[in-house]
Amino acid sequence: MAKRLTTKEKILNAAEALFAEQGFEQTSLRQITAEAEVNLASVNYHFGSKKALIQAVMARYLEVFMPALDRELAALQQQHQITTLAVFNCFREPLRELSAVRKHGPTLFLSLLGFAYAEIQGHLRRYTMDNFGAVMQRLMAVLHTANPQLSPVDMFWRLHFVLGATVFAQVSGPALREIAAADFGERVRADQIIDKLIPFLAGGMNAS
Repeated sequence: MAKRLTTKEKILNAAEALFAEQGFEQTSLRQITAEAEVNLASVNYHFGSKKALIQAVMARYLEVFMPALDRELAALQQQHQITTLAVFNCFREPLRELSAVRKHGPTLFLSLLGFAYAEIQGHLRRYTMDNFGAVMQRLMAVLHTANPQLSPVDMFWRLHFVLGATVFAQVSGPALREIAAADFGERVRADQIIDKLIPFLAGGMNAS
């Protein structure tokens, strides 16, 4: 027998689906309550505000992804030589683990992350830094170790280009896989896209 969802879970699931499809700004609380089949008072009771609901949706993923990424990066720091490719390889397993959060979890997470940056959701950046700032600092440390030639501003731009390419590759994955199959006869599973993406990202970060 399927587990009966609580009101809070219904709201989170409805908000996540709508946010991932339409973005945070274009999704109204009215749409969320209609999708979840609850009233607005339930949203206010469980979350208090739309920003808090957005953070709660992201938290379901970040609370799994960030500790897993931190473990991978900590292990990498024990190695004698750190390369950009090795840094980006640290993202493989943490992204895969998001499939345990929700079906198609990696794609949903990256879609939400893309909207967070595209729509300048500053409160999400603050939430992430307040709760996972140590992980972000470790990530920046290993990237600087792998790329001592890059200035902080160069690193800023390249990291955001990396994020943009990653979001595009994951969100557009079904279409890309269809084209690869139709035009080149190449069958690619959804989880194999990351294998094609990571060397590209490393090359872009390393470029002179």
